[in-house]
Amino acid sequence: MHQDSILLATFVVALVAAFLGGIVARMVRLPPAVGYLLGGLAVGPFTPGFIGDSHAMSQLAEVGVMFMMFGTGLHFSFDDLMAVRGVAVPGALLQTALGTLAGCGVGLALGWPLEAGVMFGAFGVPRLDGRAHQEPCRCRSCWH
Repeated sequence: MHQDSILLATFVVALVAAFLGGIVARMVRLPPAVGYLLGGLAVGPFTPGFIGDSHAMSQLAEVGVMFMMFGTGLHFSFDDLMAVRGVAVPGALLQTALGTLAGCGVGLALGWPLEAGVMFGAFGVPRLDGRAHQEPCRCRSCWH
């Protein structure tokens, strides 16, 4: 297969997997990010089945992070942040600290080095908290 075709097939399969994963996650009342992670796992090089171009997958992931950050910037409002700063700032600091400690504990229990546990806790655990709001959030910078 031609290199351009491999790149296109890799992108299409990855996007379809993420889309379907997001839909399934929402159907079982989980955050779409869980479905996106499972979609990435399904097409990644460490699972059987479709094996795409790993370099292209890495580039796709970087583009996805850029779009996510851009989308967050579009919805971010300093006025909304200032309205909830008394809860948001201490809550974010507490969530980060507790998530880091929890991830570090899990990592140490699994025999990982301390650094790996800290990284897992700091960047893995707080992103998968699965917050469920009873009411729609009025904050424009929130996607719930």
